[in-house]
Amino acid sequence: MSASCPCQSGKDFAACCQPFLESRALPETAEQLMRSRYSAYATKQLEYLKDTLWPRYQKSFSAVDTAAYLEQTQWVGLEILSTEKGLASDAIGSVLFCAKYIAQGKFGEQRELSLFKKRKGRWYYVEPLQEGSRL
Repeated sequence: MSASCPCQSGKDFAACCQPFLESRALPETAEQLMRSRYSAYATKQLEYLKDTLWPRYQKSFSAVDTAAYLEQTQWVGLEILSTEKGLASDAIGSVLFCAKYIAQGKFGEQRELSLFKKRKGRWYYVEPLQEGSRL
């Protein structure tokens, strides 16, 4: 029996984010990349998190710091609140999400409006935007 995808899409992991995390496919939309990055946090896939950052930010990615953060954080839920653009035919998109986690025995939520850009046919996470921003 297959496991549910950590991104809470309702799909099996093997039919949802796993192909992206294993570099067997590329996300076609900003939302797919957002979901796959959440799954990467949940399954501690450091290389995927780095590789899906906008290229100029990859140099400053700290695998050591990120690994330490992931060791003390259990990701327990993702809710996509809205998307703007970010379709397969777009070059830019945003996703507003709320990610739920447990860290040091306490429940928390991370709400963020994330900017995504496509370069050479591949989506990347760029940075958080101020909530309410429009593309």
